[in-house]
Amino acid sequence: MKTDLDLEVYLEEKRLLVDRALEEALPPTEDLSRPVVEAMRYSLFTGGKRLRPVLCLAGAEAVGGSAEAALPAAVALEMIHTYSLIHDDLPAMDDDDFRRGRPTSHKVFGEALAILAGDGLLTLGLAQLPRAATTGRLDPLLAAAALEVIARAAGHQGMVAGQAVDIGSEGREVGEEVVDFIHSHKTGALITAAVTSGAIIGRASVDQLRRLEEYGRRLGLAFQIVDDILGVEGDAGTLGKPVGADQLRGKATYPRVAGLDRAKEKAKAMTVEARLALEGFGPAADPLRAIAEYVIVRKK
Repeated sequence: MKTDLDLEVYLEEKRLLVDRALEEALPPTEDLSRPVVEAMRYSLFTGGKRLRPVLCLAGAEAVGGSAEAALPAAVALEMIHTYSLIHDDLPAMDDDDFRRGRPTSHKVFGEALAILAGDGLLTLGLAQLPRAATTGRLDPLLAAAALEVIARAAGHQGMVAGQAVDIGSEGREVGEEVVDFIHSHKTGALITAAVTSGAIIGRASVDQLRRLEEYGRRLGLAFQIVDDILGVEGDAGTLGKPVGADQLRGKATYPRVAGLDRAKEKAKAMTVEARLALEGFGPAADPLRAIAEYVIVRKK
């Protein structure tokens, strides 16, 4: 199904909506907590298209729900994603000095404050849905269900597991099944949770939720494979970080274990399968269809 949706306009509209909600959710910086809050803000507002929160809002809309209702989940997802990036960049993890063209948190604030800023974003993110429930903004049962999905994706069954296997695989010869595990957990789990948490808040049916979960899994894998490819042949200025760092560290990536051609084929196949999972959805799912197309052609 082709769509006439202007994705750039849609992404910008939703990004502005999410940014306003993030500003409202951040605590003030008037007391002694100011240094850690400033570090949280630094990483939270480094740019980017806010893909995960946008997917959450699009997931809600795809099943007939409203983006406004899904905003607490969208804010939670972006805070949790940002926490994971801060910790991934630390010397004990991926040891990156730049992200999106800016020095990483630990290079600006030091390792200790960077760790605490990540902790602050994780816990503040997890508080968003319970707060929405207690203030009457969101049905408590929907808030609890969405929170469970997001927390599971962020924890030892999701991002944490993926990062652990990623670190343990550095410099080792591994197969595609290991890379699949890393990508589907470290990156794909939260992308899947973004779509499905929004759909839960939008009161998706069981069948709709199953299809959107399949969409998210395929999209998440495609997204990370494209990241792997850009890490080999992307432009450092566009990416905002050095190219070739993954090879130097011996990271488990698709280009390394299967070659660039196979990686590109796999990424394309995953986007096709992601779109196929949306069969049966009407025009309300067009943003999800367009995002699947965007993932395969993006340059950063």
